[in-house]
Amino acid sequence: MDHYAFGSDNVAGICPEAWRAMEAANSGDASPYGSDTHTARVCDRVREIFETDCDVYFVFNGTAANSLAITSICQSYHAVICHAKSHLQTDECGAPEFFTRGAKLITCAGDLAKLTPEAVLSAASKRRDLHFSKPRALSLTQATEFGTIYQPDEIAALAAVARSSGLKIHMDGARFANAAASLAATPAEITWKSGVDVITFGGTKLGGGIGDAVVFFDRELAHEFDYRCKQAGQLASKMRFITAAWEGLLDGDTWLQIAHRANQHARDLAAGLREIDGVEILFPVEANAVFARFSPAIDAALQKAGWHYYSLAGIGDSRLMCSWRTTKDDVDAFLTSARQASAHSA
Repeated sequence: MDHYAFGSDNVAGICPEAWRAMEAANSGDASPYGSDTHTARVCDRVREIFETDCDVYFVFNGTAANSLAITSICQSYHAVICHAKSHLQTDECGAPEFFTRGAKLITCAGDLAKLTPEAVLSAASKRRDLHFSKPRALSLTQATEFGTIYQPDEIAALAAVARSSGLKIHMDGARFANAAASLAATPAEITWKSGVDVITFGGTKLGGGIGDAVVFFDRELAHEFDYRCKQAGQLASKMRFITAAWEGLLDGDTWLQIAHRANQHARDLAAGLREIDGVEILFPVEANAVFARFSPAIDAALQKAGWHYYSLAGIGDSRLMCSWRTTKDDVDAFLTSARQASAHSA
C-alpha cells in the first residue's frame, strides 16, 4: 500500500485504460503533429460528449491550456476576472499574464472558492476608463480549488452577468470530469449550454500521462489557435501518444466512471474523518478532494506514519486527493492511522 496515495491526483500514474490505448498506438507509423487517426477520433469523441461541433486542441499541460485559452480571448490591455483562490491566480506562475503579454487578473472573493454574480458585476463595472485594464474574460474553475462545484444554475447566472458586461467565459476544467460525475447534468448543460465559450478539459489528473485539451465552443476564438500552440512549444510531433491516452479515457463512459470512483472514495474518506476527534472537515466534499484540519498531534502522527498530503499555506490546513488509483483499502488504512493517532493524543 502506497502511503503517498493522498498527496495529489498527479501522484498516480497512467490508468490502465489510457495505458492500453497508448500501447496500441505504438504499433506502426502515424502522421505527425496531430494529423493522425487517433487525434481525429478523439476530437470527434469530444464533440459527441459535448453535443456540439467544437474545435479541439491538445497541449502538454494545464498551465499551457489555461494560458493559451485566455490568450485567445484577451489582448495585452485586457483583464480576466477570476476567484482569488483560483488556480489561474495562485498556481500558474504568472503564465496567463506572460502569454497575453500583460493582461491583468482581477481577483474576487467568494465562499467555497466560488464566484458570485454580484462579485463579478462589481469587478467588471468598477472601472471602465481608459487608464485601467479592460475586463474581457471571466474564468471559472470547475471543480474549484476547494473541491466544490458550480451547479448549472450558478454557471448560467454568472454567464448572464458576463454577457451583459461584454465578457467571454473560460472554464478551467483540470478536474472537470470529477465535477461532471457529481452533477445531474450533461457536459453540454454545464458548459456551452450555460454560456461557457472555452474549456480546458483536464486529462492528466484524471488518469492520462501528458496532455490536456482546449475545447472551443465559440469557434471564432479558435482562429489561428494552432499557431499559438506551435509558437508556445505546445505542438507535439508524436501527438498520437497524447491523444491515444484520451481514447482510452473517453471510450464509452470510462472517464466518468473513473471520476465517480475517485469522488466516492473522497466522500467515504470525509465521512470517516468526521467521526474522529481532532479532525474537522472544512468544505463540502463535492468532487475528489477532502480538505481537513487535523490537530497538531494527529497531523504529526500521520506524517510520521508515512502518509503524504498537502498542507496548503493559503488555507492553513490540509488537502487529501483521491485519484483513479485510490482504493477502499487506501481509505480504510488512512482512517485507521487517523483513529490511532486520535486515541494516542487523547
